[in-house]
Amino acid sequence: MEQNFKEDKNEMSELWGIQRFFDTTREEGFYHNVLVSTKPVGPTISYGHEEFTNFASINILDLHEEADVLAYFHEAADRYGLTTGGSRVTQGIGAPHRDLEEELCRVTGKEKAISFASGLLANIGFINAMSAKFSFSSSCYIDNSDAVFILDRDCHWSLWKGASHLRFGRQLFYFQHNDPQDLEKVLARLSQKHKKMVVIFESVYSADGSIAPMKEIFDVCEAHHAITYVDDANGFLIYGPSSRKFAAEFSQMQRATFVMVSFSKSVGLEGGAVAGPANAITTFEVLSGTSLFTAAIQPPTASTNAYIMRKLEHHPEIMDSYLQRSLELRHRLEAHHFHLNPDPSYIISVYIGSEDTAVHVYEDFLKAHMIVPMFRYPAVKPGNALIRIMLNAHHTQEQVDRLVELLVELKEKYKF
Repeated sequence: MEQNFKEDKNEMSELWGIQRFFDTTREEGFYHNVLVSTKPVGPTISYGHEEFTNFASINILDLHEEADVLAYFHEAADRYGLTTGGSRVTQGIGAPHRDLEEELCRVTGKEKAISFASGLLANIGFINAMSAKFSFSSSCYIDNSDAVFILDRDCHWSLWKGASHLRFGRQLFYFQHNDPQDLEKVLARLSQKHKKMVVIFESVYSADGSIAPMKEIFDVCEAHHAITYVDDANGFLIYGPSSRKFAAEFSQMQRATFVMVSFSKSVGLEGGAVAGPANAITTFEVLSGTSLFTAAIQPPTASTNAYIMRKLEHHPEIMDSYLQRSLELRHRLEAHHFHLNPDPSYIISVYIGSEDTAVHVYEDFLKAHMIVPMFRYPAVKPGNALIRIMLNAHHTQEQVDRLVELLVELKEKYKF
């Protein structure tokens, strides 16, 4: 019996191409063994008894380790418990979720919001809801199967995955990255046949740190009566105030029909949400699928998300200080003539070019006990591999100095 089981597994592995894919991903540097952390993640990360300096964490402010946040979370866990116990539709939502959604409406200026267990589920749910063909009865139905979606070419995987049920060239289109003129061409052509058009783009792109030219994109969309959906996962509560960079771009956010946010970056916990017109958001309870068929954010996390949102509003110096340090790191890298992403956002992408070189750079960082993530095709265009540096608010100056020192050494070693 055991021998037959092994033979069945081997046959499946060969038939489905699993073994071949597994072997080649290792050989060509696409796959590395999954690291298992053993302590809280922040400016450092521990694997077993070894500590690494962590420039990969998207939890940029490290607020989850601060005493007031931890105390608030523990109190919320005692008050609300650790689980929702079901989906929103089957038993409603908890007070923490309602508070979080109302706080998000206040911050974004939108009528209503709906929270999800992650930003990924928010993105997939939005596209599913806006393209739905569904009926409860002969009189209670919706049919938006004629809607078309136009995505920035560099949109996050979750957005492209959410649109994967749409036929490319009929319901699904793209425009060149951050190119309003190309978007104009696409919409001018589509608007001749379609009335329901949704343009999807991001405020800050996670791979290259680029900032969307929001005014120009909104101008084009409004001229063609297209709905807009902005994935603000990487910009939420980071940019916006007039005193910070990209204030002009983010002042346009009010023009978006829908805004998606992630709570894993500036807030530093988990979950996502979509805010927009009240009637549309209400239908997402059912039409998104990702609200109907799964549980929401854990109650103490939802409550603490709202707490941190208020904390960042009342103490803008937390983010201001972080952004200043991040900009200083960027200036140091510029002084060493690294090829960086053009927009000086807090996401610092160092272009390597060759995929093989990027793999070697990543591995050399590991040997030096540093985690610096590498992006290669298909995350970026072929031949445009890069490493992405995310400064943490609690990185020491010594840790930052060592990063720069090693980067300079690797630049000389690999000639990138």
